[in-house]
Amino acid sequence: MARIASPLVMAEVGWMMMGVVDTMMVGRVGASAIGAVSLGTNLFYTIGIFASGLLLGMDTLVAQGFGAGDPQDCRHSLINGVWLALFLIVPVMAVVELIIPMLAALGIDPAVLRDTRPYMRALVWSAGPLLLYFGFRRYLQSVNLVRPVMVTLITANLVNLAGNWMLVFGNLGAPKLGAEGSGWSTCISRVYMMAVLGAVIWRSDRGLRQVSWRPDLARIRRLLALGFPAAAQIGVEIGVFATVTVLVGRLGATPLAGHQIALTTVSMTFMMPLGISSAAAVRVGQAIGRGDSTGAARSGWTALGLGASVMSCAALALLVAPHFIARLFTPDAAIIASGVALLRIAAFFQLFDGFQVVTTGALRAAADTRTPLICHFVGYWLIGLPVGAFLCFDYRLGAPGLWVGLSTGLILIGIVLVAFWYRTVHALKYSRARAC
Repeated sequence: MARIASPLVMAEVGWMMMGVVDTMMVGRVGASAIGAVSLGTNLFYTIGIFASGLLLGMDTLVAQGFGAGDPQDCRHSLINGVWLALFLIVPVMAVVELIIPMLAALGIDPAVLRDTRPYMRALVWSAGPLLLYFGFRRYLQSVNLVRPVMVTLITANLVNLAGNWMLVFGNLGAPKLGAEGSGWSTCISRVYMMAVLGAVIWRSDRGLRQVSWRPDLARIRRLLALGFPAAAQIGVEIGVFATVTVLVGRLGATPLAGHQIALTTVSMTFMMPLGISSAAAVRVGQAIGRGDSTGAARSGWTALGLGASVMSCAALALLVAPHFIARLFTPDAAIIASGVALLRIAAFFQLFDGFQVVTTGALRAAADTRTPLICHFVGYWLIGLPVGAFLCFDYRLGAPGLWVGLSTGLILIGIVLVAFWYRTVHALKYSRARAC
């Protein structure tokens, strides 16, 4: 588990570091630029990551095919995952373009809105590379080729850093674009990630040269049947944070900038259990593919233990050093104070955030993508967001009220999903016993 999880954790941290670098770079431009990156990123991710989530069925099918010793079936899932990604590019770009003109009606601070529109129009061009990268990555990690994923994400950060330095501030003769330049830098780095992983797959699996690349509608439907609930669950989760970002945007540029600092930080800590979750999906799926229910259970519980360990450390860091973390993003004292208040709240849900994401990966490997969807919808939208909105606007706690509400929902989600994994383990062992 550690051999697979460690590179994937590094890859997830590398993915998140791109957003951290964007925030730090535009943080030198001003609060409105930070707010624009926060708002634009969250809105784009709500759409783009939902579409990427439709490819999560590859975790189940490729890992189980690999565990069963059937590389041809793994390639079949990869090819149809690529076709699915290509079909999704135009709808994703169209939806983002439709949202941009609607931002003015949401009551966003005018200064933030002025920077958000060009940022999103640059970011939208990364939709295609993002979808194809996501599909390539699902395939590689499901067949235990995780090191190229890690190396690609680390080097992509260097591409993104250079792009930000040139396009945000206008260095080396490039135009000085501010927040918009950060969007173009992200787009360039995603093209790089897609190209590198595609080349790795093509060079490492020569069998792809002998198989048909025609789309198989039956396999695409199977991918969608598994991927849609997983994508909806991701959409529910990202959507609620995008909604919170919009609501905080109504409070002004400074609270929004503090929210972005806290959200970027907890998104960074989330990358650690997210990598472990991917490893859980691989290991549990491979064990199920070879008919080893005991191995599947052991892999799932091992992943949960690893996730709990790293998130306990993250919680401690947020409690001990919130001022240090906030000062990494901006020298503005008001923004730092706003971010520190939210980081202290975030410390209390770190452990449960690890529980929910790792368990989601283990359940996905067992072809259960509906349970996490239901739990996230109820926990976030029916409990967390209403409680948070009440505390923010009616009880006048501001942004901290919204974060307290989301923390409540997230804690409940983590507890319930662990209980469902316990039930799934017993179901797997029972079905194996009946088969014997």
